[in-house]
Amino acid sequence: MFRRTFWFTAGAAAGVWATTKVNRKLRQLTPESLAAQAANKAIDAGHKLKDFALDVRAGMVQRESELGEALGLGTPPGGPELPAQRRLAAVEPPRRPFDKHGKRDEHTYTSHNRNEDH
Repeated sequence: MFRRTFWFTAGAAAGVWATTKVNRKLRQLTPESLAAQAANKAIDAGHKLKDFALDVRAGMVQRESELGEALGLGTPPGGPELPAQRRLAAVEPPRRPFDKHGKRDEHTYTSHNRNEDH
């Protein structure tokens, strides 16, 4: 009788365990769960790519400083300063030329606007 009770309990425990495993796997395979897993993997890949880019940038700065020291391109303290940044002049539309009397000469004007041709 103890033998039958043992095997009955073992079978019931195995059934509960198997049912639990199957239900977990089914929940993992739902469309919402698959979408969430894909999003998490994409975020992880983005973080890894960002870390890689930062490592590359740090290596570039380090190598550039090594090359600058090797070639003697380092600026001494108190060295020349960089010139101020220039501003670009605004692009002006083409002006119409004036004739000899100070009036606009409409015949010599060439427009770069293609809409005026139509």
